[in-house]
Amino acid sequence: MQTLSQFLTHQKTDTNLVDLIDTLMVACKEIAIQLREGALAGVLGTTENTNVQGETQKKLDVIANDVLKKVMLDNPLVAGIASEEEDHPVAGNEEGRYLIIFDPLDGSSNIDVNVSVGTIFSILELPKGLTGADEKAYLQTGRAQVASGYVLYGPSAVLTLTTGSGVNMFTLAHTGDFLLTEENVTIPADTKEFSINMSNQRFWEPQMQNYIADLLQGSEGPRGKNYNMRWVASMVAEVHRVLTRGGIFSYPWDNRDPNKPGKLRLMYEGNPMGLLIEQASGKASTCYENILDIEPDHIHQRVSVALGSRNEVTSALEYHAGNEDSQAAKLNS
Repeated sequence: MQTLSQFLTHQKTDTNLVDLIDTLMVACKEIAIQLREGALAGVLGTTENTNVQGETQKKLDVIANDVLKKVMLDNPLVAGIASEEEDHPVAGNEEGRYLIIFDPLDGSSNIDVNVSVGTIFSILELPKGLTGADEKAYLQTGRAQVASGYVLYGPSAVLTLTTGSGVNMFTLAHTGDFLLTEENVTIPADTKEFSINMSNQRFWEPQMQNYIADLLQGSEGPRGKNYNMRWVASMVAEVHRVLTRGGIFSYPWDNRDPNKPGKLRLMYEGNPMGLLIEQASGKASTCYENILDIEPDHIHQRVSVALGSRNEVTSALEYHAGNEDSQAAKLNS
């Protein structure tokens, strides 16, 4: 089996990018160890702090953020980092080439019940004339990413990565290496599985309510087939399932906070996952447009998400066609 470094080198990936990804995996291995020890290391539970999103931080949110921050800023290639747990970007090396954007521990509400969580990351090149401390430097569309991926901390630790030439999966071995275990991942175009938080159904737009209602009618309804529903409440776990066997994952706009485009973050979740999905022949949208085409306004911008099997996402978009003047459509454009 090829190691991560061997595979990337064989792909003729830029040597600087290989070095950067290797450094990133050093941090993720440390997070995996902390998660594995759980209550034994006293890392479960919450802190008294809230992040910039107004969410109470779990102890492991803080630990994962500190690990990634320290390890990445020690690499001279890193010009700066932006984290979901940091109010503002943090400058790195003045001569650095790359910007790293990350959600240190996605799905952290699952930590205390020992359900899968993960680290999501996005890598951009530093624009000329800007520094890693400038928020403007990070406000690039998802198509500008030179790499993105996640590490899923589940029964095994799995890195899912794209550098713009397809999607590949690597599993953390007892040797400490990530070894190639799945090459050229492709999402089936059709599916009979969907993932959404049904408890929010009454708050969705009528278009999304109608779409899900038709799925629930199964073979007797207009879609003519039976669907299964899954919900883990961890985007990493949801997207990993989609990449592994197909499906559609959605976290749509809802009217509880009508001035927010959605719950998930464009830069930390939407863009990196959107690139993975597209590279695996899937489709990533806001229900109105491609996530990767959004011009970001600020580093903590939110977005609606519907991504996965290409034909199923297209069907979801058809339910929203003609609703482009809605609040949700305007906020997600």
